[in-house]
Amino acid sequence: MKEQIIYSLSLFTAIFIASSTVLLIIRKIILKMLHRWAQKTDTKVDDIFLESLKTPSIFWCIAIGLYIAIGTSKLAPQHISYSLTALNLLIILSLTLTLSNLSGKIAAYYIKKIEIPIPETGLTQIIIKSLIITIGILILLSHLGISIAPIITALGVGGLAVSLALQDTLSNLFAGLLIIIEKPVKLEDYVKLGSGEEGHIADIGWRTTRLVSLQNNTILIPNNKLSQSIITNFNMPEKNMAVSIPIGVGYNSDPEKVEKILIEETVKGAKDIQGLLSEPKPNVKFIPGFGDSSLNFTLTFQIAEHKDQHPVQHELRKRIFKRFKEEGIEIPFPTRTIYLKDER
Repeated sequence: MKEQIIYSLSLFTAIFIASSTVLLIIRKIILKMLHRWAQKTDTKVDDIFLESLKTPSIFWCIAIGLYIAIGTSKLAPQHISYSLTALNLLIILSLTLTLSNLSGKIAAYYIKKIEIPIPETGLTQIIIKSLIITIGILILLSHLGISIAPIITALGVGGLAVSLALQDTLSNLFAGLLIIIEKPVKLEDYVKLGSGEEGHIADIGWRTTRLVSLQNNTILIPNNKLSQSIITNFNMPEKNMAVSIPIGVGYNSDPEKVEKILIEETVKGAKDIQGLLSEPKPNVKFIPGFGDSSLNFTLTFQIAEHKDQHPVQHELRKRIFKRFKEEGIEIPFPTRTIYLKDER
């Protein structure tokens, strides 16, 4: 009896090792052929497909090796049945997780490439993956012979209690979906909220939207708060925006000359200063006009996007200050004349 058990185990191990080895060799050959084929194509879908299958395919080869070894072993029929059922469930679970991961990556690729009106966010991928996993679970239950009708009924009854307990979470989830559908903001947009927070949209998740400020700090905004907030989107309808610089000069300055210098320096600066645009052309207005100590002008120009405004103003102000010094144009400081009444 003992010798028979040892023989069965040895045979089982030998069949498992032999079949798994053969399958792994076949896997390596197939992946090499597919990799060469993928390099000749323009699309990246095949690269995503191969990358997603590289690790799970090792498990599948081993699982099939076990399947063959169990099927040809001399174990008791009930033990073989239980083992094959467990192995089937593991393979289905592995396929489900692999397909959910693969579908998320492919969906993100096509969303980015085709520019369909669905942003490539964490929430989008969560929805796609959840759908695949749900289908996989239903297949698992069906394979086990479990009817899903009572489960759906129980979920319907318990859904009300769950929705009441998780109403804040569900509120954020549906607010995130509304943001994705309505598109008041998109990934990489620079926004400012009515409450004062501002930054680039880094991700729209199932609970929060993540902003990254110009200081490279992360700001987490609950989706329901974002959907109710007053939002200034600096990327819509387009990225480039107008920026104005107030400039004051002495009363002895010629307004025409000041206007000419400001236009010239801005046009020249557009060739050297990153983010400063030459079109639409800059303009100068004699506004707000006559001040207490100066003639006040407003220089308006276009920049590529919101983040460029501070570096562009920094460089342009230096150029204007240097040119004013060369042209002898005074930048006055506030003065007050005080008259003392002599009551004697």
